Amino acid sequence: MTYQDPRSFLYRDQLSPETAQRLTSDALGQADDGELYLQYRRAEAFGFDDGRLKTASYDTHSGFGLRAVSGETTAFAHANELSEAAIQRAAETMRLIDPSAQAKALPPRGTNRRLYTDTDPLDLVPFADKVNLCQAIDAAARARDPRVAQVSVGLSGTWSVIEIVRADGFVATDVRPLVRLNVQIVVEANGRRETGTFGIGGRHLYDRLTDPAVWNRAIDEALAQALVNLESVDAPAGEMTVLLGPGWPGILLHEAIGHGLEGDFNRKGTSAFSGRIGERVAASGVTVVDDGALADRRGSLSIDDEGTPTGETVLIEDGVLKGYMQDRLNARLMGVAPTGNGRRESFAHAPMPRMTNTFMKGGADDPAELLSRVRKGIFAKSFGGGQVDIVSGKFVFSCTEAYRIEDGRLGAPIKGATLIGDGPTSLTRVIGIGNDFALDEGIGICGKAGQSVPAGVGQPTLLVEGLTVGGTAV
Repeated sequence: MTYQDPRSFLYRDQLSPETAQRLTSDALGQADDGELYLQYRRAEAFGFDDGRLKTASYDTHSGFGLRAVSGETTAFAHANELSEAAIQRAAETMRLIDPSAQAKALPPRGTNRRLYTDTDPLDLVPFADKVNLCQAIDAAARARDPRVAQVSVGLSGTWSVIEIVRADGFVATDVRPLVRLNVQIVVEANGRRETGTFGIGGRHLYDRLTDPAVWNRAIDEALAQALVNLESVDAPAGEMTVLLGPGWPGILLHEAIGHGLEGDFNRKGTSAFSGRIGERVAASGVTVVDDGALADRRGSLSIDDEGTPTGETVLIEDGVLKGYMQDRLNARLMGVAPTGNGRRESFAHAPMPRMTNTFMKGGADDPAELLSRVRKGIFAKSFGGGQVDIVSGKFVFSCTEAYRIEDGRLGAPIKGATLIGDGPTSLTRVIGIGNDFALDEGIGICGKAGQSVPAGVGQPTLLVEGLTVGGTAV
């Protein structure tokens, strides 16, 4: 395959790097901060259901977002056209903001680090091979168990080239792959149908998903969850001790406290954690970080969408609040350094502070010993959707796989269980932290203010007392 410079997808007949720099300098010369954000993105998705390919989509789009920042005021314009004329039209919007008396923001620190391959994954595997993979997964899943009634396979990939151009001459480029495989299995027995799902992905190529060991594990995990749910009984209700599994259950941590640790909410004083730096906000041993510099992870970025290199940001250390996740605007207004958490869904959106890979670090407890401590409670192994109020931290999460715990042993699987509480209080009720830390499999999508971005979560097994469990058992 002939190599093509990724920047060539941004700079074609109607725009050159020199022109982009000149236009940015002219448009943002009076602003405190801001950038021209260029993007080219290719995406494909395949849906295989009922033994045949049901959907196949492919799209390509490109465009720019031009942003000027003056004090707390932001001017933003975008277009799905990479041309000198379009950027000049957008620059008219930038002139609507008044220059502030503040000093101009310094450019981000440069880096040559690359956390993932530059290679476009979409062209490396032929269309027929992708369809054959979905077909092989479908056939293998149906052959596993006669109770399998339906199999759905989703395979998707994107490849994005972005470039950040600043008025001060700073330029940074990133080339971002992202792939995902999802398997959903419905089983049926005695008139009852239940579902199990498993997904895996990250910022790498399709070869990690096409490995038979990987997709067979996806089948096994989805089928096991479905069969467990087939035997489930109604969930109990009331306040009780909850054992949270490692890895994906970190989604509760992400939602319940993660958003509350983003800089914009704290600058505005609307988070339950506002103004509490240096205070104890969690039980001893609880350390929470956001780290966008983990190789190949779904939530990782070599640089964020403002050009700041990502890294590990300690949010809570041994129960004490240490810091927030920051983009450039909120960091400057709060008098701290940006943390590489300025993110945007696409060129059509302005950046804001967002999580990358947010997780609680492991402790020293044996997970089996944590289970033995529970006289009566539930073990939540996997979660589905949930809702969170940022101001109070109150959350409601549904369990997709959970079990009763009775006298220190796992009991019957349960269905219909929800966990209810608030993040700040829940952190103080952690009474055990396992030594089995794990990250999720690479399927997370985080929503905020109408923007969706890929994100990662993780945690060890956690023992939390005093959570409210919503159930259906009488």
